[in-house]
Amino acid sequence: MQAAIIINHGQMQRSPLPEKKAIDKSPAVTRKCGGSNMNGVKAEGLHANRIRPIKITAVGDGMVGKTCMLITYTQKQFPKEYVPTVFDNYADNIIVDEQEFNMTLWDTAGQEDYERLRPLSYPNTDCFLLCYSVASRSSYENIVSKWYPEIRHHCPTVPIVLVATKIDLREEDEQEIISENEGKVLKRRIKAAKYMECSAKNMQGLREVFVEAIRTVMKKPPPPRRICAIL
Repeated sequence: MQAAIIINHGQMQRSPLPEKKAIDKSPAVTRKCGGSNMNGVKAEGLHANRIRPIKITAVGDGMVGKTCMLITYTQKQFPKEYVPTVFDNYADNIIVDEQEFNMTLWDTAGQEDYERLRPLSYPNTDCFLLCYSVASRSSYENIVSKWYPEIRHHCPTVPIVLVATKIDLREEDEQEIISENEGKVLKRRIKAAKYMECSAKNMQGLREVFVEAIRTVMKKPPPPRRICAIL
């Protein structure tokens, strides 16, 4: 049985998969706009009952670096070996604009073998990280042909942050690399809330991805009820 990995004050613990389902049942909360502060530092005057839960789900082709992005952010180090994703999740407390959040990060498998299971991770998502690798033209093109339609089919109103991963390869790789301008064009095409770039390998822009995802959620007017269901 697969285990969920929970990060708490810099230490990793394993908990059985059934506890992972409890995350989905967090009550909806009224949301207000937020900003940034130091990750992992508790704000003075904040009480535990004021910590806001936010679920962020990473989606995109296999091998674009979704898992590495999440693991490197939560564990503060780049994983040495690639492990295929099967709906792992990670959790971290983060302070954004003097408000503390319990940010739950859901990883999804991009391979076709998981097409019927993957949408089970979508309900109650507050923001999607729609990822492609700057070194993979097909992953870039699949944003429009596959991932954006899939997300909008299941979650029509949930905001999207478009994320270009592996930007360190722009300096190392001689193959055709997708430019920042191409990313911005794609962002406008799918009407994503934000366009971000990061490298899990050197942690460039990594924390900013999650800070901006939270800000995107807090700027979105709260609907009468969470709209993200499997039809």
